Formats: sequence, structure tokens, C-alpha cells
Amino acid sequence: MSRKYNLYQIDSFTKEKFTGNPAGVITNADGLTDNEMQQIARELNNSETAFIFSSSSNEYDANVRFFTPTSEVPICGHATIASHYARAVEKGLDSSRVYHRTGAGILPVDVIKEKDDYKIVMTQGKIEFGQFIDGTNKEELISALNITSSDLLENCKIQIVSTGHSKVMIGIKNIETLNSLQPNFDALSKLSKNIKCNGYYVFTVDSIDSDILIHGRMFAPAIGINEDPVTGNANGPLGAYLVHHNLIKHDNSIFKFKAKQGEAIKRAGVIEVEVKIEDNEPVEVKVSGSAVIIFKSELLL
Repeated sequence: MSRKYNLYQIDSFTKEKFTGNPAGVITNADGLTDNEMQQIARELNNSETAFIFSSSSNEYDANVRFFTPTSEVPICGHATIASHYARAVEKGLDSSRVYHRTGAGILPVDVIKEKDDYKIVMTQGKIEFGQFIDGTNKEELISALNITSSDLLENCKIQIVSTGHSKVMIGIKNIETLNSLQPNFDALSKLSKNIKCNGYYVFTVDSIDSDILIHGRMFAPAIGINEDPVTGNANGPLGAYLVHHNLIKHDNSIFKFKAKQGEAIKRAGVIEVEVKIEDNEPVEVKVSGSAVIIFKSELLL
């Protein structure tokens, strides 16, 4: 007897179809095996596909797992937005806070109902500042990105930062360089093994939009994602990084900004980031965004 699963394709961090970051979502994933989830993620071939399982605990409302086409990852920003958008639409939710169990822990998600639509706010995981990328690793990174050291932002150290899924933060001076990047993906994958971090977030504060602070691009070829269009788990850690290194002005309470990503590959989307600050250090990061359903279908197994 065949099993039926509700399958969505959803564009996150946008309200314009065929822009932003596409994610697959299965809203009734109970019964799927690890191998089946990996096969579904490979078939859909989005950077991530989210699988929502029923809760088996009073501590959370849903268990969500995330797969790239090649591997499972602990958490994903745009697929979190997509999965809770689909869940809210299916259940007709009012504005509410739900908790989901992820590979990065049990975390809150705020569903905000606005004019018969939803905005999703994701509280990210523990902020962790990892190693600085310097010496030979820095030289290999610069070479793999096909840039020079003079392209890098001054006083902006290259560092691994995580709010549940680590990324390398790489600041560069201008948006033209950003949009013309042509990385060596094999070299980036090789470097990932050495530094134990799969994602590279290249960003600039050289913005042409008055309401946009950051423009960025994110590469993660080691986990099957050459370029991710709009990345919640890159811009969230970036907010913590900017505060931690005193690279922006803030009121020692809340730092908010908008980041635009995906322009170079014609899938632009906007992420809103909020960093809670205590004693001039980041203590909590939230990312929020809109979403739009591209299609809903039924998967038969």
C-alpha cells in the first residue's frame, strides 16, 4: 500500500515567485527513513529540503530535519522559514510561538499572521566564534575565491562563526567584486575538510540600497551546494560577528539590519536580522522573512 506525503516547493525570503531561496518541505514526514529523506532531497535538488515529524514530547511542537542533496545538516534558515510557513498555511495558524526540535537543539519559531499571510521569525542556536582563518588556509581561501588580499575589508578578520551551522565570514570591499566572484569549488571543498567548516559567506557593506546594510553570496560545495541563494544561517552569524568585532554602531540592546543575497544568480531575497546584545556582546540572533508557495503536490511511496 502506497504512502502519501504532502510535498511543497516554497521560495523563502521573498514574496515574488521564482526568487529568494527555494526549499522542499514534507509536512507529514512520519514514517520516512533516513535513506528515503536523502533520496527525496536529491530528487528535488534544492539546497535543502525540510521534513516535519510529529512531536513525541511536551517540549516541542514539531521535529524538523534538514537534508541537502548529499547530506543531513543540523539546521537551515530558509528551510525553517519554508517549513513553518507551510505548516502555518496547512493548520490555519494565528500569530503564535511554536518550538521545533532540530539538530541545533529545541528552538522557538514565531509565526506572525499579517493580512491572511505569514511572516516567520526564526530564533537561531547558540552563538559560537570559531577559529580565525589565517596563514596557509587564508592564502588557499583567497586563491579559491579568485580574489586578492587587497579585495578584503580592512580590520575584518576572516573567522568561522556559528548559530547552529557554522560559516566562514569573509568581508570584501566592493559589490562589483562580490557579484563577479567565480570560485574554484573543488578548492573550497578541499579547504572545508581542513578547517572543518563547509560554508563560505562573502559579504560587503558596499550597498547601493539605502535600507540594505549587507550584500552577500554563500558557497558550500562540500555539502553539494555550490551557491546558496539566500542564507539564514549565514546572515544570522554575520550579525553576531559584526557586533562582536565592533564593526557597527549599536545601542547595546538590539542591532537590526537587512541583508540582500542571491542577486548574482538572479534569485534575490531579503533577510531581516535582529541581534540581542548584552555588555556589548551578541547573546541571541533572530532571522525573519516572508515566503511564497510555488507548488503543492502529493508524493507517493
